[in-house]
Amino acid sequence: MAIPYRITAGGGGVRQRMALPLPPKGALLAVVTTASVLSILCVLSFTDSLSYLGFQVRGVDKRESSRSYLYWGAAVDCPGKHCASCAGLGHQESSLRCALEEALFLDRIFVMPSRLCLNSVHNTRGIINQSNVTSNKRWETSSCAMESLYDIDLISRTVPVVLDNPQSWYAIVSRSTKLGEEGDVAHAQGVSRQELKENTLYSKAFLINRTASPLAWFMECKDRTKHSSVMLPYNFLPSMPARKLRDAANKIKVILGDYDAIHVRRGDLLKNRKDRFGVERSLHPHLDRDTRPENIKRRIAKWIPRGRTLFIASNERIPGFFSPLSDRYKLAYPSNFSSILEPVIDNNYQLFMVERLIMQGARKFVKTMKEFDNDLSLCDDPKKNTKVWEEPMYCMSVQQKYARYSRNVQP
Repeated sequence: MAIPYRITAGGGGVRQRMALPLPPKGALLAVVTTASVLSILCVLSFTDSLSYLGFQVRGVDKRESSRSYLYWGAAVDCPGKHCASCAGLGHQESSLRCALEEALFLDRIFVMPSRLCLNSVHNTRGIINQSNVTSNKRWETSSCAMESLYDIDLISRTVPVVLDNPQSWYAIVSRSTKLGEEGDVAHAQGVSRQELKENTLYSKAFLINRTASPLAWFMECKDRTKHSSVMLPYNFLPSMPARKLRDAANKIKVILGDYDAIHVRRGDLLKNRKDRFGVERSLHPHLDRDTRPENIKRRIAKWIPRGRTLFIASNERIPGFFSPLSDRYKLAYPSNFSSILEPVIDNNYQLFMVERLIMQGARKFVKTMKEFDNDLSLCDDPKKNTKVWEEPMYCMSVQQKYARYSRNVQP
């Protein structure tokens, strides 16, 4: 729900006050019902009212006047008019983590979008059923409920969260008009989190409406390279999947026992283009070569011994593509666990969250490309977009072939 505002004169200057939209009948009924319940709960216990709104009390001042909120928008990383081209899960998680960190820094309750956009490029049906491996059919939905991906209560133990759905968010917004001067909504655009905390124009506001960067939410975190600015670890959201996803991953890990894992990202990253001379160019020139079975086998041999159970998570669509690895390892795919996955998986984002938990539980986990210095990886190309288009390398260089031949002919 967007937060439109009107400019009103008063006091020492111009103030920005919110003009509340007229809720639909269903939402209005929900507001009336919610307001009644909230009134009772507030009389009984402020702690209970906090729990009703969807988060755990975090040892903060429980006085009603101490509750303040941070709102970043109705959709994660949906900049301006480009909402139809939302990013993949990892990109959106970076943005969401940025917003959660700001709420933590400001000691405010974060108003989380109740739905997450599903990019069709990243939402082709995952390899759950082996008979559908070659299908290009996409999941029908373009968004999903945030609770279907994340455990909101678990997140709220670290950063208090309330979803912007009619049951909770309309009630909160409606309350702001009854709080007089303390009910103001401060509209912030291009303001640092430090200023939001220190400037009373924002710090005393009931709700900070943080208009995101026109590029992406995570662009507001321009100082993330500074260790002091990172308040939540990289794996915070990956460790917060919905309970049904965690349960599915745990069942699969029990079946796998002692295992290793590799993540082989191919499909969407193997996009080449031709330059003005007709020569193919790629942003990841070694990826196709390095993620083929014969090269994977050579690469991981020094980390994963022969005979180990190897779980493979990949967006590769060719049936049997990784079969050459079976002469060295006991291979396991998500399709081997379709009876566990199919009842709980409705989109590829959920599937990847389950796969990610399984890969995190492996004894040795080899990523496609490095994210951190100590990561094991199949390819040495940088993961981040360098915007440098190079000729792709599909086979070993002459020097590599000669070195391999020399080793084979030694007595």
